[in-house]
Order: sequence, then structure tokens, then C-alpha cells
Amino acid sequence: MLFKNITILDENFEIKENMYVGVEGAFIEYIGTDMPQKDYGRVYDGKGKLLMSAFYNSHGHSPMALMRGYGENLALQDWLNKRIFPFEDKLDSKAVYWGTLLTMAESMRFGIVSTSDMYYFIDDMVKATVDAGMKANISRAIVHFGDSDPWEMPSMQEMKRTFEAYHNIEDGRIKMDVSIHGEYTSGPAAVKAVVDYGKSVGANMHVHLSETQLEHEECKGRRNGMTPAQYFNSLGVFDMPATAAHCVWIEREDFDILREKNVTVASNPVSNLKLASGVCNVPELLRRGVNVALGTDSVASNNSLNFFEEMKVFAMASKMMYKDPTVVTPVETLRAATVNGALGQGRKDCGLVKEGFRADLIVVDIDQPNMHPVHNMANNLVYSASGTDVVMTMSDGKVIYENGEYKTLDIEKTIFEAGLSTKEILAKL
Repeated sequence: MLFKNITILDENFEIKENMYVGVEGAFIEYIGTDMPQKDYGRVYDGKGKLLMSAFYNSHGHSPMALMRGYGENLALQDWLNKRIFPFEDKLDSKAVYWGTLLTMAESMRFGIVSTSDMYYFIDDMVKATVDAGMKANISRAIVHFGDSDPWEMPSMQEMKRTFEAYHNIEDGRIKMDVSIHGEYTSGPAAVKAVVDYGKSVGANMHVHLSETQLEHEECKGRRNGMTPAQYFNSLGVFDMPATAAHCVWIEREDFDILREKNVTVASNPVSNLKLASGVCNVPELLRRGVNVALGTDSVASNNSLNFFEEMKVFAMASKMMYKDPTVVTPVETLRAATVNGALGQGRKDCGLVKEGFRADLIVVDIDQPNMHPVHNMANNLVYSASGTDVVMTMSDGKVIYENGEYKTLDIEKTIFEAGLSTKEILAKL
């Protein structure tokens, strides 16, 4: 495909107008001000449109789309124990497939092409992601208490089997990570087992870290004063490429650990605010040189995958936290939503509008009232744009969503089947 006369957010996050971008196969092959001589097939007129990198959701639980709006106005522990855990106990293969596919539909609608996903029923999550033509880093979250052999658990066997079956399939679109759910849901034996396996196969790690003050302080009480970051670091969790979700209550030495170990922090501002968990100290992480990416968490705690909304809250929450409107700039926010997330997923050729990079792209309609006037387009993208301004989403050069049409899935069937699965589960509760 050839995009012509289109405004782009380039690899330096600068705005350039009246550009040509040629996509060949899965890659961006040409970017320039002149019409290329090569025939790229379909020509897309970009007048009134902006082309930018698609988004990389750095923390999610896709099957939990079935729980959207199910546990409102509850603190995290009540939300989990009274609503989420009982519902999840009734999940089955079919429900997870349709829940994941519903999340894939919403993701592509809002410009997300890849999600770092942590859950179970991994085969069904992989199938739904592949069917949607999208990308994901999928991990089987391990929960294990006590000192018994973790490898006796079906979850550990599922982790190993699915890694061997799916890692880097679909030309690398599907990557399998390993995951410790959290400090408070596992003991040292399980952590060490997952770390040893992850290192042996070269996997990335995905973990919840210091999401709430209760989690953070109780860990210090259990672990001889160690914070969750210090505890996990002592067990080698960060001795592999790792994504730590939330990091709301990290302190002192924690920042140094995350920087020194090159951990990606997945900030989930909407979910954290909605559950009153707190605000991630993004300005300090950025000051220290930590790779900060953006996540939504599940729609059970967020309610939406609108990544433009997530960007706006990401920037504003930090300003309120510091009582300083200059912290976390629009460009820093756009980086967190795109290339930083791609790097956290180990996708080094993704997340930028750059020749040789994969064509994970979105087209944003900037000829809308909410996008005018334009004093600074980056400002408008972060503070004025909406997910509904996305008119095209492309994954590896393939258009998967355009102008209300879902190219890879039956949206009516997906909505119906997800709703049916939800009703079936509720009937069992």
C-alpha cells in the first residue's frame, strides 16, 4: 500500500506533512516527500489524515473482557475476592476464546496491535489473537503457595507446553513470555522455578509489582523488609528481559533496580485510578532512564481499551501527582504508547514510522473539530484525540480494521458469543 499526501508522526516523533509512505509485505519500505517510482498497489489518499505507529498495550488480561462493568465501586481486594475470582473460577475454553477475540476487536478499533497478556487457557488466547491477525506476548500467570514442587502443577506444565508450541509463531507475531503473577500469590520455590525455566528458553518475564500499598507493605512484613522489587530481584526475576506492571508504590532502591536491570515499567493509569490504587511515579522513572510503557490492565478494571484516553490520563496523573504541569510531555507520552511498549515486548523493529520497521500503523482522522486548530499536533494527539478518530489499523502491513469494518473477524458473532459466554457463567454463580 502507498499512503500519499499524508501527515506522519516520524521516527523522531516530529510532524511532517504531505509525505509518501510505501508498505511492502510486512514492512515500511519507503518514506519520502516524492512519489516513489515503485508500484505499491493500493494508493491511500491521506488528505486530512495522520499516519503514526500503532499502539503496544504493555499490560492486559484479554479474556477479562467478559467482566467489563461486573465489579464496580469496590476496593481492589473486594473487587478480586467478591467478584472477579468467583467469575474466573467458571471460565472455560470457549469463554476465553470469545473474550479474547472481543478484546482484539476493541483493540484494533482503538489502534492497538499488540498486547502483553497474562492469563490462562493459553491455547485459546493464542488462537483468538492469530485469528484476529494481531500480535501478543502471552504468558501463563503462575500462582503457587508453599514449598511443594511447582512442576507438579498443571499451570507450570501449561507454561512449558505452550511456550514450546507457540513462541515466535506467525512470523514472530506471537511471543510467549513467562509470568509470576505477583509476590503475594507465590512463594520462592515457584519464583525460582519460573525464573530457571525462563532463562533456559530465553523468555521475557511479566509480573505484577507494587500495585497497591497493602501489597507493597505486606511484602516488606513477610520478606524481612524487602520490597516486592527487592524480593524479586534477589530471586533473579529481573535477570531476563522483564515487564513489571503498575509499580505504583515502588520506593528508594526499587528505582535503581528497575534501571540497572533494564526492566520495562507498564503504567496503567486508568485502572490504578479507578481502583484507587494510586499513581505511578512516571516522572522519576523517566528521570532515571527506565523504559516506561503504557498499559490498560483488563477492561474489568478499566472498562475501555481507548488508548488515546489512556495517554491523556497517563500525562495528567503525573502532573497532578507533582503539582507541576511541565512533567511528562506529549512526546514522552507518545513514546510510552508506541516504541517503548514495542521494546518491552522484545519487538525491536516495531513502534516507529521508520523505513525497515514493521508496518504496524494507524491512520488518525485529524480533520475533525476536536483536532482543530493545530498549534502543536503532538499536543492534540495526547490531549484532544479520541480512539474513535482511528480510521485504519494495520498489523504487519495487513489492514485489520478500516472505517468501521473489522477485516479479520465477524464482529456481530464475536459480540454475541462473548455475551452468551458471560450469561452462561453468571448462571453458574
